[in-house]
Amino acid sequence: MPVRSWPSSVLRWPEPRQVDEAARSWAAREAPRHPGLIRIGYFGSYARGDAGVGSDLDLVALVEAAAEPFASRGVAWELESLPVPAEILVYTRAEWDRLREGGGRLGAVLAHETVWVWPATPPGG
Repeated sequence: MPVRSWPSSVLRWPEPRQVDEAARSWAAREAPRHPGLIRIGYFGSYARGDAGVGSDLDLVALVEAAAEPFASRGVAWELESLPVPAEILVYTRAEWDRLREGGGRLGAVLAHETVWVWPATPPGG
């Protein structure tokens, strides 16, 4: 989270590089907690390079399968240790394929913007 600069009341927001490094470390710690995890990445302002003070981190995880409904899958992920507010979208492989093939805006954004942070070398590449 933002850090108050002592003794000032000014908040310092983390630099994008720091957020990227934190996301990679977080993903490496979080991955073992989620069997069937394929990839973790982020998209949005941090991926585009236009993040600023107040920007949140938009995360995406790709899993083999999920028993929970889409809307509740993010609850199982520990996001509080990240240096900025974060949200995560968790897609199964089948949902991801449909989203990317569907031609919608979100599918296009995720296909072009996502910065994959786990595994260090993405599957197939």
